[in-house]
Amino acid sequence: MLLLTVVSGLAAQSQPARSFVGTVAGFRPETAEVEVKPDNAPVVTAKFSAETIAQKVAPGEKDLKKAETIQVTDVAIGDRVLLTLEAGANNVRRIVVMSATDIAKRNEADRLDWQKRGITGIVARKSASEIFLKLKSSAGDAEAVVSVSVSTSFKRYAPDSVKFADARSSQIAEVGVGDQLRARGQKSEDGLKVVADDVVFGTFQTKAGAITAVNVESQELTVKELGTGKPLTVKLTADSQLKKMPTLPPMMMGGGRAGAPGAMPGRGPGGLDLSQMLERMPAARLEDLKPGEAIVVSSTRGARNDRLTAITLVGNADMLIQMASMMSGGGNRGGAGMNASGMGAGGMGGMGGTGDLGGLGMPGILP
Repeated sequence: MLLLTVVSGLAAQSQPARSFVGTVAGFRPETAEVEVKPDNAPVVTAKFSAETIAQKVAPGEKDLKKAETIQVTDVAIGDRVLLTLEAGANNVRRIVVMSATDIAKRNEADRLDWQKRGITGIVARKSASEIFLKLKSSAGDAEAVVSVSVSTSFKRYAPDSVKFADARSSQIAEVGVGDQLRARGQKSEDGLKVVADDVVFGTFQTKAGAITAVNVESQELTVKELGTGKPLTVKLTADSQLKKMPTLPPMMMGGGRAGAPGAMPGRGPGGLDLSQMLERMPAARLEDLKPGEAIVVSSTRGARNDRLTAITLVGNADMLIQMASMMSGGGNRGGAGMNASGMGAGGMGGMGGTGDLGGLGMPGILP
């Protein structure tokens, strides 16, 4: 028995400490326990002790030497943490916290900076030092120029990715015609040229359809795809952006005439900046969507054509579908009052018999 005890002790000492990154899912001060959900594993319950080292770093900080000491009671649900457990046990040796509140503030500041100094469009062509973007609006096409240099940071969305933060390091050689691209840097007064500090791009798709079923438990929608009539499964994650458009009269389209009464705010006279319009809409919930409702959804191109993970999903989207038809040369044949019942095969002129509305410029890149 003594030998077994000694061997067990030596085995525990030989095991390396286990560290992982995750999000605090629960905290029980009365038992000094914390629940942490690793990014790709089940929830782990660990116990604090008097020897636990608790520290805090600013969002984005990579140097742990800059961590400041905190109390374990400062840990809150939603915080991002680096958790190190004692060898062979679930006792917390060290916890390094990035506060959820600080992350939210950082993300909001970053989002506003992208909005102020950024530009989004579809890649039309490129040279060694410039990328030319096609900008879509209800007033017609415009072209913007993104100037890049050796100091410009490039990142690319991976297939089936949703999170802006998960974009991978890349280079201008990987930028392709038809990609959606967002650049941030020194912006010209007319907003049509950016000397880029940062470039993020990806191959995205925009699809539309009528909801046939809503599953709140699995966070999924089943959709009858516009143009093809085929079933499409749309998965939402915690990082998906869900919006619902207000019901607007046809005159809100603005018709493209400068100063037209009720014209949508946009990039120029009569033009529509879809990114800014969606930015102003309040967030919606999956429970707010109903069968029969028209949706438009953006995603990266994944391995399956009948299933996608939403980056941005917009409900009550009849007006967006009408805009896509107008921009693709279909005119107003869909009708100002078009709804889900008109979304069968061939229901939208100029859509080429498919539900891909890529030309609409639906935002796929959301910082």
